[in-house]
Amino acid sequence: MNDPTRTARRTVLTAGAGVLAGGVLTACGGADGTKPKSEGGSAPTAQSPEAPAGGAKALVKSSEVPVGGGTVLKDEKLVVTQPTAGSFRCFTAVCTHSGCLVDKVEAGTIDCPCHGSKFKVADGAVAHGPATRPLAEKKITVSPAGEISLA
Repeated sequence: MNDPTRTARRTVLTAGAGVLAGGVLTACGGADGTKPKSEGGSAPTAQSPEAPAGGAKALVKSSEVPVGGGTVLKDEKLVVTQPTAGSFRCFTAVCTHSGCLVDKVEAGTIDCPCHGSKFKVADGAVAHGPATRPLAEKKITVSPAGEISLA
C-alpha cells in the first residue's frame, strides 16, 4: 500500500534534484548551450565578441600595468601583466605551492612572499620554486578606452 505523504515527498525531492541538475548543467555550458571556452591560452588584446553582453566590470586600466611587469589585484585575487607593450595577460594571484597570494611583480616575475616562488609575467610558468605548477590564466579583454576586464 502506498503512503501518499511518502510519494509526495519523493516527487518533490525528485523534482528538486532535476532543477538542481539543470542549473549545474547550465552553469557548465555556455549561454547558448555550447561547451564553455577554456580559461587558458592567450588573452585577446581588444574588445572581442566573447566579452559578456553589457561589458564586464573593469579590473584595471591598461595604463596602470607597466610594460615588462604587472599589477596585483588583491581583492580580485588576480594579477594582470603586460609582458610586451600592448600585450596583456591575466593570472590567478593564488600561488600554486601553498595557496598564498602573490604580492608583487618585478624583474619580469610574479612573486609569492610565502616561500619565494616566482612566476613568469609572460605565461605564468614557474621561474623559481618551490611551486611546480604555473599560475592559472584567465581570459581578459581590453576595451578601446584601455579598460581591462575578465572575458
